[in-house]
Amino acid sequence: MNRQRACWALLAVLVLAQICYPLTTGTTRARLTVATVGLGWLLSVGHALLSRGTRTAVALVAVATGGGFAIEALGVATGFPFGSYDYSGQLGPKLAGVPLVIPLAWTWMAWPAWLTAVRLSTPPDPVTPAGDHHPGSPVALAVRRIALAALGLATWDLFLDPQMVAEGHWVWRDATPALPGLPGVPISNYLGWLLFAVLLMTALRPLAGPAVAGTDRRDHPMFALYLWTYGSSVLAHAVFLDLPASALWGAAGMSVTAVPLALTLLRTRRADRPASRPPRRARADVPS
Repeated sequence: MNRQRACWALLAVLVLAQICYPLTTGTTRARLTVATVGLGWLLSVGHALLSRGTRTAVALVAVATGGGFAIEALGVATGFPFGSYDYSGQLGPKLAGVPLVIPLAWTWMAWPAWLTAVRLSTPPDPVTPAGDHHPGSPVALAVRRIALAALGLATWDLFLDPQMVAEGHWVWRDATPALPGLPGVPISNYLGWLLFAVLLMTALRPLAGPAVAGTDRRDHPMFALYLWTYGSSVLAHAVFLDLPASALWGAAGMSVTAVPLALTLLRTRRADRPASRPPRRARADVPS
């Protein structure tokens, strides 16, 4: 229980930092961005370690953080798979042209996206945590989870990239063709994210081991993180950041996983809730 409280506490700090984001500008906002990503990385990796053990945490860091850096370095050097772009110096130290904070962001959202996919693809079991014992083909189940997890991660970029480009953290050399209302970010960027997300999620399950095949109450902080990221991003882009188009695109794209997750958790909560009133006893007849 103390471990779960630690995750909830770190999530609260992360939420507070994100609430402060629209209230800042310039260098302060850039530093807050770096701090927020660091908190998100620590939260996801810490939760993986505390809830699943060392193997899962190491696999997550290797695949998401290490793989994220590798794909970003490839992208900066060659333009594949995202398109040609350059990072500014606002996000801290760089290695191979990539700010070191960038791969942390991949990790931050990869873990809750994976757990969301597992939760959505596994029927609730009130007795034991859900696992690999699922009706149907194991291959079909694996494909479904990878697809859901990849979408859950990649659609987040419909919020992230327009926001970061607006802040000047990176710039595209050729931003065409772009999604309607989102100039400055080519469609190739979103396709590249989706490609890497598929590769990431495909590698995560076998490397992390059977511990990541199911979800239970320990994962509620990660579900809260995912739903908070979705809801707060829609609100921030629509109201505070003057990015209504990315609010709409992100709301539509990420809803594929966020809305079903919210509904699933709500149904489970209602099913677990005890009856508001205990059944009334039949009144014994009292002789007059």
